[in-house]
Amino acid sequence: MKRRDFIYKAGQSGLALSFLGLASCKNSEKKTASEETTSKIITPPWEFKISLAQWSLHKALFAGEMDNLDFAAKARSFGCEGVEYVNGFFKDKAKDMSYLKEMKSRANAEGQQNVLIMIDGEGGLATPDEAKRKKAIENHYKWVEAAHFLGCHAIRVNLAGASDYDEGIKTAIESLGQLSEFAKGSGINVLVENHGGFSSNGTWMHKVFSQVKNDNCGTLPDFGNFCIKKGEKDANGVRPCFDDYDRYKGMKELLPFAKAVSAKSYEFDAEGNETTIDYLRVMEMVKEVGYSGFVGIEYEGHKEPEEKGIELTRDLLIKVRKQLA
Repeated sequence: MKRRDFIYKAGQSGLALSFLGLASCKNSEKKTASEETTSKIITPPWEFKISLAQWSLHKALFAGEMDNLDFAAKARSFGCEGVEYVNGFFKDKAKDMSYLKEMKSRANAEGQQNVLIMIDGEGGLATPDEAKRKKAIENHYKWVEAAHFLGCHAIRVNLAGASDYDEGIKTAIESLGQLSEFAKGSGINVLVENHGGFSSNGTWMHKVFSQVKNDNCGTLPDFGNFCIKKGEKDANGVRPCFDDYDRYKGMKELLPFAKAVSAKSYEFDAEGNETTIDYLRVMEMVKEVGYSGFVGIEYEGHKEPEEKGIELTRDLLIKVRKQLA
């Protein structure tokens, strides 16, 4: 549900309550059974479904311990209802209809909704080089078609390649407009995640999406990806952040345009809370904009095994969902 629709419906509910209150003041007689029922406005609890982002299992997938085709079954084993693929784990299969059919069949057999495909390695959509930008846009066409065949609602793209703040906004808007126009015919949304560089700057992203005109283009806010500039990997494979954007400010700036949400997690304390991200605070923001779609688990920690990290993230989301219902 878009934010403006949410606000409009909330306003309608408020008007309905005011009307009922005035009616009761004017009529002191006992209400009939029908009137009693009408006066009770029931607000359903806020809900969202939990999906699993494939990157949560990237170590197992890269090591060959798990195959892309087994991802849907693994997601079901965690109690998830949807799957979010990463194109890098089947990068040569975008046009392989036999393979895509098998992916779709397996997801259906496991009761999993194919939610989206995260696209990497297809070129910088915000690069100032027009020829390279055109090529990058066209490289995404096959993934739009693959997502449509799989029954996904979106692809996630990257606004990479920009070196100048203002020029990057201009080129990003142009690329998103062209790609979204192509995707519109397939009913696919084109989403941008805060994923490094200018895209991890909430103000920059807000400026981009405040000017994007296509309804099928939006954001995929990630709880954790607000590092604008990183250093080289350390001994543990972790890249230190040199320019970190305020995650709560960033989430507030991205959420009005959200069509998907990524629950990034790293480490947990003894009570099962994420140690660097206030999940309750972030999910309150998600609720405030009226978002009620899939929230994808994306564990990226190093202390816990991948499967344990997924379970901890799932349990935290379930706990927060109950608190905010």
